[in-house]
Amino acid sequence: MNTATTSATTSTTYFTRPSAVVGALVRRTMLRVRRMPSAFVPSIAMPVFQLIAFSGAFGAAVRFAGIANAMDWYVPLNAIQGASFGAMGVSFGLINDMQTGFFDRLLMAPTRRWSLVVGPIAGSIARAALPILLVILVGFLGGMNVPGGPLAIVMVIVAAAGVSTTASAFALGLTYRMRNMGAATLTQFAIFFTIFLSTSQVPLSSMASWLHAVARINPMTNVLRLARQGLLGDVTWDQTWGGLVALAAMLALSGWFALSGLKSLEK
Repeated sequence: MNTATTSATTSTTYFTRPSAVVGALVRRTMLRVRRMPSAFVPSIAMPVFQLIAFSGAFGAAVRFAGIANAMDWYVPLNAIQGASFGAMGVSFGLINDMQTGFFDRLLMAPTRRWSLVVGPIAGSIARAALPILLVILVGFLGGMNVPGGPLAIVMVIVAAAGVSTTASAFALGLTYRMRNMGAATLTQFAIFFTIFLSTSQVPLSSMASWLHAVARINPMTNVLRLARQGLLGDVTWDQTWGGLVALAAMLALSGWFALSGLKSLEK
């Protein structure tokens, strides 16, 4: 009886609830934002700058494709971009923790290992909330149409949060393996190439040659279709399911990449 009680008490004392660890890591991410605004402000300013620049530079191209207001096309794109910038913050934060020895202490923490992956990802999503909402606000100020109603905005947020999750998991997996600043650089290149080799600038029907072929099989094309549908028309299941499948597949792969990278550190 006493042995069983002691064992249960030891088990309860030893293991920290994963939710508590995730919450602590999210708070730490937001604390970094407050202490280092110079690293966070560009992730807010850049999506808004690109929204304005793209709407002006490529506005005629999308209008030629039958889209009345360029904001309807570029708001989802730049909301997704703004959300994905948090992945670089995840990578930089992890590298700093490795260099200072803080991450070694996290590895010694009595908790489930997956919480060390979920925590930074959740922090990245929380950090992405402001850029997403700011891009949407600028879109409304620019005359963005929302024929899909409130559900259209939900689709933009779902797509942006999904890309933020995927990009952050990929950044973690890469950083676990490389353990230097090159991981953040490669993460940035991977995100930009994936986004821009899709229907980021113009519709698929306006593309030609190799770019059309690449964009057609790029999963980001389905994600952008999911995000844009409510700004270009009604929200329908036909326009939704492909984006959800693409997000689920990318999340599964990037999640495995992150978890396997973490396990490689313990060998």
